This record gives sequence, C-alpha cells and structure tokens, in this order.
Amino acid sequence: MRVFSRRRFLFASIPWAVLMTTAGRVFAQSSPSPRLGPAQPFGIEAIRQRAEQLAARPYVPPTPPAPELAARIDFDAVQKIRFRADRALRPDSHFPVRLFHLDKFNGLPVRINLVSDGTSREVLYSPDDFSVKDDALPEGWPRDAGYSGFRVMDGPDKETDWLAFQGASYFRTSGEEGQYGLSVRGIAINTGLPMPEEFPRFTEFWLLEPQRGEPVITIVALLDGPSVTGIYRFDATKGTGAVVTVAAELFMRAPVERMGIAPLTSMYWYGENDRRRATDWRPEIHDSDGLALWTGAGERIWRPLINPPGLLVNSFSDTNPRGFGLLQRDRRFPNYEDDGAFYHRRPSVWVEPLEPWGDGAVQLVEIPTDDEIHDNVVAYWNPARPMRGGDRLKLSYRLHWRSEEPYPPSAVGRVVATRIGHGGVPGNLTPEDANKRKFVIDFEGGPLTGMAPRYDLAPVVTLSRGTIHNEYVVKVVGTEMWRAVFDVSIDGRQPLDLRCFLRLDDKPLTETWLYQYIPT
Repeated sequence: MRVFSRRRFLFASIPWAVLMTTAGRVFAQSSPSPRLGPAQPFGIEAIRQRAEQLAARPYVPPTPPAPELAARIDFDAVQKIRFRADRALRPDSHFPVRLFHLDKFNGLPVRINLVSDGTSREVLYSPDDFSVKDDALPEGWPRDAGYSGFRVMDGPDKETDWLAFQGASYFRTSGEEGQYGLSVRGIAINTGLPMPEEFPRFTEFWLLEPQRGEPVITIVALLDGPSVTGIYRFDATKGTGAVVTVAAELFMRAPVERMGIAPLTSMYWYGENDRRRATDWRPEIHDSDGLALWTGAGERIWRPLINPPGLLVNSFSDTNPRGFGLLQRDRRFPNYEDDGAFYHRRPSVWVEPLEPWGDGAVQLVEIPTDDEIHDNVVAYWNPARPMRGGDRLKLSYRLHWRSEEPYPPSAVGRVVATRIGHGGVPGNLTPEDANKRKFVIDFEGGPLTGMAPRYDLAPVVTLSRGTIHNEYVVKVVGTEMWRAVFDVSIDGRQPLDLRCFLRLDDKPLTETWLYQYIPT
C-alpha cells in the first residue's frame, strides 16, 4: 500500500442512461483564445466503445514527454507557473476553466477537449498559456508537452477554484468553506493488499457546457489502467458545498482481487482520541476524523479514525448501503489552532448510491504516518462479487462535499468526541488499574437534545476481548452533551474492537460508536 504525498495532486436519483446521454454546448472562447485541434465527431457511445475496445487489448503504459525536465519543476516551481486568466476556457460563464502544467509530481499529460454541436476539439498545449516567473520552466521544455489536468474557477472574475482534476483518477472540491482537503478517485484497485496497488488514469476529458442558465459543469472522462478501462460522466454544481453526480461504466481487462468503488482518500495524523502520536505543537492534525456509515438496515455507525502502528484494513459488511463518508465533525478552530492549513474548514464527503449496490462491504484502510503531507486513509465500497477479466460494471452515485453530512441522523444522537486515558479512579489507583484503559465518548443531538439530567441511561458496551468496569452515563454540565465512560482491562498487544451506544428503556438513543484500540 502506497502513502501519498499531498503535494502530488493539487495545490433526486438520475438513471445511468440519462446521465450518460445528455450532451452540452461549446465553451465560449477567450481572447486570445486557446489553440484548438481539428474538429472530431463526438458521442458518448463512441467513447464507451473505445473504452470497451481498450479493455480487449493489452495495457500500454503511458510515456512522460520530458521526465528529466519535469523533475526540475518541483513544488516551489509549480507556484511560479500559472495559467493565464485571459486564456481561460469559457471565461464569462459560471465556471471558467484553467489548466494545470506538467510538473515533478504530475508528469503525464491528459487530453482536454471542448465539445460543440456533436464535435470535439482538443485544447492544444502552448507554453504561452502560462505566466512563468524566475525561469521556473526549464530550458528546452517541449512546446507540445500537454496539460496535467484542469481546475474550475469560482466565477468569471475569481482567482480561486472549487473543483479540480489532476493526477491518476483523483479529483476534489473545496466544499462550502473554500478549503481543499480530502480527495476522491474514480476507482481503487487492490488497495491495502500485499501486492502493488494499481492507479488507473483519466487519460482524456471532454468538457461540456451546461444548459443555459444552469450552474452545472459536465465532464466526460476516459479511464485506462492495467486491469480496467471505463467511461465516466461527472455533473458538478456548487451551492451549499458542492455536489458531483457520477455515472460510470467499467470494463475489466483482468481479474481484480479488490475493487474499490467511490474511493475517498484523506489524511489523519492524530486527534483527541490518539494523542500518543501528537509530536507536533498543534492539538489535532487531520482532514477527516471519522468514517460514518448508514447501513441498508438503517443503522447509523461512527468509526473514529486512528493512526495505527502498521497497515490496518477493516471491513463493514452490508447490503445496499444508504451511504458512507469520511467526515470532519470537529469544526472548532481552538481544537486545531492552525491558521494556515485551516483543518477546521476541511470538507466532509458523503457517498450516496443512486441505485442498489447489492452485497459487499465498506472498507477502511488506515496507514501509519508521522507527517501531515501524506494521505494515509482510504474508504470505499467493495462489492462481494469478484471482478474477472471481461466483466463490466455500471455505477451511479452522488458525492456531497459539505461541512456536515447531508443526511444527518435525527432519530438518534451522534458521536462528537472520543477520548482515551488511564483507567481507574484518579487519586485512588490500584495495581490492577495498570492494565486498564478509560474510554470517554460524547454524544449529542437527536432525542438527547433538551433531555434533563437523569441516571437511568445505560451505555451498551461490547468488546472483542477484555473486561468492562465502572460503566456509566452523565450529562456534561452546561452543555447538551451526554458522556459514556467505561474502563477496559486489556492483556496482550492484539487489537481490541469496541462497540458502544446509549440506550433508554431498550430503545437506542444514539448512533453506534465503533473503535479499534491497539495497545502499546
């Protein structure tokens, strides 16, 4: 499993058939307009057939155009190479588009096309499209090198962007607080297995103009990789956060041991539940603090993220999940104290299936890290049906990039904090307390809101091993939070799986808290 440097990638249900057949109009051109190639016939079915034909042929790895020169365009140089605003695609629209240059971290070009009246024309690369400072572009850079991706701007006169595609099949948006964080991939192949992970690429894009007056940008992409090809359609809109509706058809070149659908990629170094990793002065550092699940049976689950000592993969089996997401629930600045990275503003991403996904599991992959520059968390849907060469798969789902989850639980309270410390009673510790750990879980919302303090609420706690001691529930004075507290006696170094929710008169009051504690 590979840990990614974050610098590598970027500084109502709609039927699949409808999503994949609606076409758009051409982008208006700026002055001076970008150079365009000759007109070619455009059609969704032609791209689908192309993906299918690619899957029937051996994979041909791409060749970077100038790897030695691209290696000199490092992080600092990237900041000095900017796409010119007057070369933007469709500059007067809701969503002008600017293009990314190739660099050390993104050395493979992608084709970018504009579509109009059944034809498409490639946007041809020119170094003149970029303003370059301090000779950041190496001498001898090829004039036909190509672009590494594109970003969609906040408006005609804005210098900020809200949606970007760059690197393999990665894309992301800035959510509703204008702050980039976690990323999404088109597909994940063999993630978290003792074999090389595959990274299929979006090799070509077609940009379609939205219908008149609708602030929607539509993007069609061709996917190619060693084991899979495919065609994707993205309909993206910006409002309260961003919503990206995805329709895809995949064609398998070869069998795949583990397929990851709608893969989310994030960073978690440490939080209030994992202070053993806190070597930095800031109280917490993470893009996401937990995995939220809404199962097909209707159960709400919250699994706080951890930074494990070794690769960790957990599967949450389900049938027709209603949704899942990597969320940043902790949104208070004092809990991070970072006025540069603004972790309290990082978006959450919720995956909403638009059709039944059948049997499978949401899988969570956590990789150890000792720095915030690495993406070390992945979550995705893994179908139970194995994928073999020659198989095909159609998908449709919606991605919600919000500060809060789009369908929050109302019938139950949710977890807002997890803390862990030494077991026992302070000031009255015994030798037996040496092997105890104390778990403290705060819940709020749902039926807990407005509830007067009472002492008949019970924490329902189950363990994979160990013994529970001194469990109780109290309302935190001066707040609407209710706190579950319990100690666990732990022997050995094997991971401990825990489960907890609050109950009153045999009725659950909260979502289910799941945790995996690894003794040290």
